[in-house]
Formats: sequence, structure tokens, C-alpha cells
Amino acid sequence: MAETMLERFLADEAATARLGEDLAMAVRAGDAIALKGDLGAGKSTLARALIRALADDAGLEVPSPTFTLVQSYDTRIPVHHFDLYRLSSPDELDELGLDDALAQGAALIEWPERAGDQLPANALEVELAEQGAGRSAKISGQGAAFERVARSLAMRDFLASAGWGKASRRHFVGDASARSYEIVSLPGQAPRVLMNSPRLVLGPPVRDGKPYAVIAHTAQSVTAFVAIDRALLAAGVSVPVIHAQDLDQGFLLLEHLGSEGFLGSDGQPIAERYEAAAQLLAMMHGKAWPQRMEAAPGVFHDVPPFDREAMLIEADLLVDWYVPMVTGKPANDALRAGYHKQWNAVLDRLAGAEYTLMLRDFHSPNIIWRAERSGLDRLGIVDVQDALIGPAAYDVASLAMDARVTVPPGIERRTVEAYVAARRAAGTFDEAGFAEAYAIMAAQRNSKILGIFVRLEKRDGKPYYLKHLPRIRDYLRRALAHPALSGLHDFYDAHGLLEE
Repeated sequence: MAETMLERFLADEAATARLGEDLAMAVRAGDAIALKGDLGAGKSTLARALIRALADDAGLEVPSPTFTLVQSYDTRIPVHHFDLYRLSSPDELDELGLDDALAQGAALIEWPERAGDQLPANALEVELAEQGAGRSAKISGQGAAFERVARSLAMRDFLASAGWGKASRRHFVGDASARSYEIVSLPGQAPRVLMNSPRLVLGPPVRDGKPYAVIAHTAQSVTAFVAIDRALLAAGVSVPVIHAQDLDQGFLLLEHLGSEGFLGSDGQPIAERYEAAAQLLAMMHGKAWPQRMEAAPGVFHDVPPFDREAMLIEADLLVDWYVPMVTGKPANDALRAGYHKQWNAVLDRLAGAEYTLMLRDFHSPNIIWRAERSGLDRLGIVDVQDALIGPAAYDVASLAMDARVTVPPGIERRTVEAYVAARRAAGTFDEAGFAEAYAIMAAQRNSKILGIFVRLEKRDGKPYYLKHLPRIRDYLRRALAHPALSGLHDFYDAHGLLEE
């Protein structure tokens, strides 16, 4: 694979420090960055900024490792700062533990020339040199690490185009997708959120020649977020104002709505906040929503339907991933056929259900509590790109059976009751029909999540998701208790899918 190079002009020390931040936002465990340049070229400035950005500590002491040869920092990603100037032989690199450092984190290596051919083949190289009144930076490499750095530099260019080129950047949050978020700050300005949403990479065909994401109607570009965000904002829902956007690259500069969530200091859910969120859903479900929404002049997003195909492909995640974990073997054809028979019978019952704009992941990680506001404005919504036109009950189930938080039955009941009361107050409301749709959608969603959490462990190497399985099984048992789902309940019970 051929190396690629990027070049930047750094006008001053501050620009060099910003490059360090840009690299910090891109670095991952296993990355090695070889930092080259003469004395005074700015290597220390860049290294210090990179490490401080990873630590989210602008005042962190970052001494030169000239005499210790390596300094380690327990930051968001462990980073090990090597200085090889005093290395007498490349063979000594083994004694410094470079391989161990890369196994657990990232390595920043000054004077990499002293390592001979001992550096990883995929190491990034950053070479600093004087250029006029400033300095040049040449960044070369290949593969995923270089691509991440190139995208991070493109994000800096996007910030510059929005008048925020000198902003500091700090990691904010990532999610289960390829999206990531940063907090960007300028003196005298309220912080903003920089959203990095690359175009979705479609996987292989899984059914009828279509990839999973196409069948499940997962958003494929940032256009979906922008269009839905603008529609919600116009309807009085507190979503982030979009200050700048680049739809082609997938970059957005957003209002920062805050970071307070739905849990108390004891880590327990706060019932009143869940009830308020249910009332927001009731307001939204009382509105008529267009199926086509505008993201930019002449650029539209057609909100997909949450159709049977999408519901079933999601529910199948339980069969594909959870069943093998429970039974110790892949699901056979008979089990799959029985599963589909039961689910199709249940989904037939949605024929008369109320359909509306369904945000799909309306749960506590995606809702900000803004105590200083009043009414429904206390709730800020931050994840909307995967919205569909689907059963109104789905988002209520997503909220009241929060996948990341153990919601006791009493708080679940209060949340649903708050929604029902608000809908009744607004006009005619089919409470029995809603209760049935709520149970169906709760069963579908929690079946999907059981499969997703096992997949995250088995396929993606994220075992910490397994700790959520008891909660999701409990939610599933609650949903399957509805009389309309008795057949589905018996099927799950017969195959041991509800057991701890």
C-alpha cells in the first residue's frame, strides 16, 4: 500500500498546538506517531498539545522524556511518549516496551530515526520544519490511521470555514455507529458540538440482495439528521440549532444543548424527567409530519417507513446472535420458521395502530435535561437521524424501557401514564389500541437489543454490553405479558429465551 502525504503550514505555536489537538482527535489504540524534526522545530509543542487534548486537561504537566526515555499517561486512550534521542541501538526499543504500549494504547515517538526498522510498518510520520516565519508539517502514512488523521484535518478546515478555525477540540462522545462528537470552544463564545458523521458503509447483502442497513432503513448520510432536525425545530422541539453544515463530508457544527441526563446522583432514573419526556412525545404525536423533509435548498430526505421488513430484520438479530449464545449452537430452520410465524401474527395486529414520526432511539442517552428551562423546552433531543414513520407506541416503549438504565416497573408505569394522560387531554385517544401496540413494539425492540448487545461482544469485541442483558430480558418479559402476545411469549419460553 502506497503512502500518502498531507502538508500544512503552521503560522505560529498556537497553530502547532492545534495540529496536536487534531491528531489527538484521530488517534486510536495501536497507533504509532513518529515525530520528526530538528531541535526547535516544534515537536514538544505538538506532543504536549496532543497529550493534553487526550487527557482533556490544558494544564497537564507534560515533561520531555529525554532522560526517562518514555513517559506514560492514563488518558482517554493511554498514550506513551517516547524519546529515542539517547537510544544507542534500535534493539533497545524492545526494552522500552513499545509493543506493549501499542497493545494497550497509542505511542508518540520523538527521534524515530534512532529506531531503525523497528517501528511498526503502519506508523504515521509527522515531520516539522521551519518555513518562513512559521513551520511546515508533513504528515504521511497509510491505512486506517492515516485516513482518520486526514478526516480530522478536514474537520479543522470545516471549522475554519465556519469562523471557528482557532477553536480548541475535545472528545465528547461516540456511539455504537461510526459517528463521533467533539466539544469545540472559542474564548467568549458558548461551546458548540462538532459532529463527525461519515457516510454509512453498507455491509454485504443479507436478504433479497439487500444489506441489513437498507432493509432496516438506517440513515446513510448526515442529510437525514439535518432534515429531521430542521423539521423538529420548526415544530417547537428542542433539537440543536445547526450553525454550519457540510453534507458531502458529513460535518455539522451544532448548538451544545448541555450534558445533564435523566439519572440522579445515585445513578437511579428520575421519574419526573421520564414523565416530562413522555409528555414531549405526546405533543409530537399530536402533530402531522411530512414524509419529505428539506436538509438544504433542493436537498431532501424522504423519511422511510418502519415496515414489516424492517421490524423483522431487527427482530432476527435475536435469532442470529442471542439464540446461539443461549443454546450453544446456531438457530436451526425450524426455530427460525416458528419465530417468523409468531412475529408475523403479532405484527398483523399493528394494522390499526397510530403511525407518526418515530425517532427510534428515544431514550435517556439521547435526551438532555435542561433544568433552567420550562415546560417541554427542558428536554433537548440530540439523536434523530434514524427516524422513521412508524407506530407512535415505539418511542414510548424506547423511553419507558430504557436500554441503558434499569427502569423499575413503577417508573415505567408512570411514564406511560403521563403519555396517555397527555394524549387524552389533547383529544380522542385509543388507549387500548395504544397499550397493545406498546407491548408489541417493546417486545420487538428488546428482542433486537438482546441480539445487538451479544453481537457487540462476539463480533466487535465489546464485552461490557453483556452486563445489560438481564435488564433487557426483564423488559422483554414485561412486554410479553400482554395477552395479545401470549403465543410469542410461549414460543420464547419454550426455547429458553427468557431465562437468566
